[in-house]
Amino acid sequence: MTQTPPHPILQALVGDGEVGAFFSDEAELAAMLRVETALAEAEAKVGLIDEGAAKRIAEVSRTFQADWSRLAEGLARDGVIVPDFVRQLRAAVGEPHARSVHVGATSQDIIDTSLVLRLRSVVEILGQRLATLIHNLDGLKRRDGATRVMAHTRMQQALPFSAADKIDTWLQPLERHREQLQDLAPRLLVVQLGGPIGTRGELKGQGDAVADAMAEILELGLAPSWHSQRDRIGEFGAFLSLLTGTLGKIGQDIALMAQNEVGEVRLATGGGSSAMPHKSNPVPAEVLVTLARFNAGMLGTLHQALVHEGERSGAAWTLEWMVLPQMVVAAASALSKAQGLVATMGFASSMSTEA
Repeated sequence: MTQTPPHPILQALVGDGEVGAFFSDEAELAAMLRVETALAEAEAKVGLIDEGAAKRIAEVSRTFQADWSRLAEGLARDGVIVPDFVRQLRAAVGEPHARSVHVGATSQDIIDTSLVLRLRSVVEILGQRLATLIHNLDGLKRRDGATRVMAHTRMQQALPFSAADKIDTWLQPLERHREQLQDLAPRLLVVQLGGPIGTRGELKGQGDAVADAMAEILELGLAPSWHSQRDRIGEFGAFLSLLTGTLGKIGQDIALMAQNEVGEVRLATGGGSSAMPHKSNPVPAEVLVTLARFNAGMLGTLHQALVHEGERSGAAWTLEWMVLPQMVVAAASALSKAQGLVATMGFASSMSTEA
């Protein structure tokens, strides 16, 4: 269910291979197999299925090879990949344990929990990159902070201040974003188990115990079923948009300060022009602005997916699958580009331009 970029070569400019890999078909399949294995282990623990069945499901899951063409056909027919995935997994498990696969669960339990498993790795990477960027900005501030530059308000020269003052306008929101990510992670990274209508009613009174065991096995937080409660995803999307917005502001500032007529920032490298060899374009700074605007637009679309009719919405859920991976990759790409930009830039005094 991964969205293939319409222009793959464009990913060299705006993509992120490391984080994008978590939204590949292969990564999703591996995560779904982990969820089905954890489900079986948890159900064996509370006596809903035999331990032998759970061991067989785990054994098969380690070497399972999907028929991708059938999965694609099933997705086109059913609107979700899980029904055909479960059919294939049951066939691979074989008798007498096939009936113990996916007991009491629904497609959304597998899809949502597999997403959360992958988002756990994504959150870790984003946190690491954010910490590195904050560290790099701190270093730039220590090195160049005393440099006098011109503050600008409404695109006009205002009053002189220091490079440290400028860097603080970048650093402070990033530090708040780091705290926000740490705060939202426990709400986001929770197991999903609700069964067909979100009540865990098909688990013979053992639903809470199964969910608790699954959370322990997968090292996720425990929460009530949240099938149609998409605020977790919406909040994470809002974080991504805020983060890329701050990075876009940094990029916009740097692009303006690097203009020949301003000269307050020196960039180690720049992009070339096909017609004007003398140019050195601030490409990474420009891309930060692009990614900020992209995620700002995508956030409104993602928040449309909060509107789930009843206990499950095929339309809203599909919309979420299309939008969230792109927002995550955009944020990861922006952090990576911001790191490189800050690591290779320096401030120069502009006091000769003081009015």
